[in-house]
Amino acid sequence: MADEVVRAIIKRVPASSPALLPNYHRFNIKERIYPAILPAQSKKVAGKVIMGVTDAELHILDEFEDVEYVRRKVEISLTDTSETMLADTYVWADAEDPNLYGEWDFEEWKKLHMKDFLAMTLGFMHGLEQPESKSRVETYQSFMQDIEQPGTRTTEVEI
Repeated sequence: MADEVVRAIIKRVPASSPALLPNYHRFNIKERIYPAILPAQSKKVAGKVIMGVTDAELHILDEFEDVEYVRRKVEISLTDTSETMLADTYVWADAEDPNLYGEWDFEEWKKLHMKDFLAMTLGFMHGLEQPESKSRVETYQSFMQDIEQPGTRTTEVEI
C-alpha cells in the first residue's frame, strides 16, 4: 500500500486503484510490524491494486513476501468504479498462527514503522543482488534486532 515500498522493491510505482478484498481480514502479527491477511467471513480489507506488473516484477515480489505468504488469485472490487476483477494477493501462509490478533492499521504503521520498514526493504533488495542473499524474513529479523539493540548496527542504508 506504500508507494515508497513498491518503488524500493520493483524500482517503479505502477498505476494503481483503491480496492476492497471481501471476506478477508488484515491482522496484526505479534513481534512483526507488517500485517497478515486471511479469509474471514463478512470482513473486508481496504487497500489498492497495482496494475501492469510484469512477470519479472512478480517474481521479485514473491521473493520479498518469502515463505510467510502464499500468492493467491482473489476477486476484488475497485472502490472508485465498483468494477470487480481478479488480482493476486499475498495471504498469510499459516492460517492457524496464534500470533495473529486485532486489526492492522496502515496509518499507524506509516507514522510508527514505515521509515524502518523501508530501510529494511532497501537492505533486502541490495542483498538480493548479492551472490549469497538472505531471505526477507532473515533480513527483517536481523534488521529489527539491530533496531532493538542500538549501537550494534554495522551497515547504513540511505533512503
